[in-house]
Amino acid sequence: MQIYKVGGAVRDRLLGKPVTDIDWVVVGATTEEMLAKGYRPVGSDFPVFLHPKSGEEYALARTERKSGRGYGGFTFHASPEVTLEEDLIRRDLTINAMAEDDQQNLTDPYHGQRDLEARLLRHVSPAFAEDPLRVLRVARFAARYAGLGFTVAPETLELMRQLSDSGELEALTAERSWKEISRALMEDQPQVFIEVLRACDALKVLMPEVDALFGVPQPEAHHPEIDTGVHTLSVLEQAALHKQPLTVRWACLLHDLGKGLTPKEDWPRHIAHEHTGLKLIKAVNERFKAPKDCQELALLVGQYHTHGHRALELKPSTLLELLQSFDVYRRPQRFEEFIAACEMDARGRKGLEQRSYPQADYLRGAAIAARGVAVQPLLEKGFKGPELGEAIKRERLKALKAYKEAASA
Repeated sequence: MQIYKVGGAVRDRLLGKPVTDIDWVVVGATTEEMLAKGYRPVGSDFPVFLHPKSGEEYALARTERKSGRGYGGFTFHASPEVTLEEDLIRRDLTINAMAEDDQQNLTDPYHGQRDLEARLLRHVSPAFAEDPLRVLRVARFAARYAGLGFTVAPETLELMRQLSDSGELEALTAERSWKEISRALMEDQPQVFIEVLRACDALKVLMPEVDALFGVPQPEAHHPEIDTGVHTLSVLEQAALHKQPLTVRWACLLHDLGKGLTPKEDWPRHIAHEHTGLKLIKAVNERFKAPKDCQELALLVGQYHTHGHRALELKPSTLLELLQSFDVYRRPQRFEEFIAACEMDARGRKGLEQRSYPQADYLRGAAIAARGVAVQPLLEKGFKGPELGEAIKRERLKALKAYKEAASA
């Protein structure tokens, strides 16, 4: 029995990055031997065990063969005869197909270290094209390591294109896709994830609504970058630079989908794109079964982001409707995330990345003013039921009028 550290732990150590998760592969062992040593089995698909003390995962060296469609369409073979090299060749990228023993002696049969130095994401073998999830994984790695200068090797991008054109991407489950998408959006440069998906034709398969934004012009006076797709990437980039949470990043990606539906004869204007885009946002949300908080914020940002930009001009009654839509009284955090998404949208424009966004503080102040209305005095006056609701609304409107006057003074 020989035990090796494999994959990301080896890659990140060689890159000088912190190692968090460690994967281990065991060569020359049987399931019975692992159990005898106290390892606990997990999963039923292939032999993976938890270390009796550390709880880390140890997998028996295995080979795999394509047996069906999609991510799960493989049969695995694990036995003491499977070599380390045979186990490593089934991995996706050369930089993930390295192993080291307890003395840090490197086993690198597919030249992963060379590709690390060349800053290349390159597939290990033609078997790469058997797993459609790898299209998303490579795009995610591109987003993670773009800051270090990594790019996808042309021949790997071509394999990804073949996978995109084969129909295999449609076999991916919503859960597996969302796991990769959500992780990619939280990388340092999530816009690179979208760029790589687009470069290999995967974006038009997975998110045709986002793909449709590229080539759609916007008024240059408001959007110096002109192209709606380019703007969306810039908004996503700003969201990452400002360390926004996943909910905000997801909303940033989807906020302008309605512009993809604007008839060409109306370009570069996009009248009512906030409303036309809602059905598209809903479709993308459902396709990937995004978490409820991501779904809700994306729809609200899609519908109201232009309200956010025009906050200083809004009538108190419109401002109150906006606050009500977000339920700022019970869910203040969601409104804060809306403000963040609006600010990222404003900053995601060529040359305007550093421009101040006074709307943010104005909206926060409005929410505080509306929340400051006390209910108890109204109860003491005898209001109850629907009448109480109307009385609270009147008082909040009065508070917002006073707030707007004070802010304008």
